[in-house]
Amino acid sequence: MSFWDRLHAFDRFQQRRRGLSFVFAVIKKFADDQAGQLAALISYYAFVSLFPLLLVFVTVLGFVLQSDPAERERILNGALGQIPLIRDQLKLHSLKGSPTALAVGIVGSLLAGMGITNAAQTAFNRIWHVPFKHRPNFIFARLRGLGMLAILGTMAIVSTLAAGYVGASSHGVLPVMAGTVVALIFNLATFLLGFKLLTATELSWRDLLPGAITAAVFWQLLQLLGGFYVEHLLKRTTPLYGIFALVLGLLAWLYLGAQMTIFAAEVNVVRARRLWPRSLFGEPLVEADRRALSESAETEERVHEENVEVDFDGPPVSSA
Repeated sequence: MSFWDRLHAFDRFQQRRRGLSFVFAVIKKFADDQAGQLAALISYYAFVSLFPLLLVFVTVLGFVLQSDPAERERILNGALGQIPLIRDQLKLHSLKGSPTALAVGIVGSLLAGMGITNAAQTAFNRIWHVPFKHRPNFIFARLRGLGMLAILGTMAIVSTLAAGYVGASSHGVLPVMAGTVVALIFNLATFLLGFKLLTATELSWRDLLPGAITAAVFWQLLQLLGGFYVEHLLKRTTPLYGIFALVLGLLAWLYLGAQMTIFAAEVNVVRARRLWPRSLFGEPLVEADRRALSESAETEERVHEENVEVDFDGPPVSSA
């Protein structure tokens, strides 16, 4: 048996195994949607806008809690723990000046922050095969993104306060575990809302839950990876190389986070629309391949008068 024959034999084998075929179907759709490019787009906008948004958050916190430095420090430790790579820099460089200057900074940061939500909307709509004619227009897409930013900001403040109070009494095992649970719940709620609000189609919470759980766990692991990078690598570099290490590390960290988020969203799509098992090589096509390709082609419908129809030669091959 040749190497190519062995690959096709494995393809038939994975199609007959429910769990294995589901995993490969998610990977297949991840590749079909060019998810790596979508993740690069999200990570680019995140890199441009994340630091200004967090800088404004730190500054606002400084204004509100200027009479209570201890409380401010505790909340900062909890909030910036979500972004370990730039935690120390944000503590050192907060905006200073009049409330007017702060207001201008907030507006500018929100405009930059909408880049993340717009990129996420593009990614999720593509993943769910939402036709262009059903997607929100320029104005409504940005209003939706602005609303998502407001919701995320509120959730971040509430969760940070909760996590801070949970771990304030002690540094023992139980407070640390409780803080981790609070962070996981916050991440789960964030991804649920993000998947729901940034996709221009009706989705049930049940359809979104598996991917949200996957993304929340991924994000928690990514925070641990970022913390390890800061403690064991970044702090040992010279100031000059530290700048490059910070920039490259942050870009890689954001790109990994974006890829994990899109992968988790693909889990939801494959499960909700039963797009498995899939053929790894596309030949011969099975039923799930045909449905996935048809939905992908229908995504290109631009106006309501346009209807895309897809035909295939011959019947689908059974995956059994």
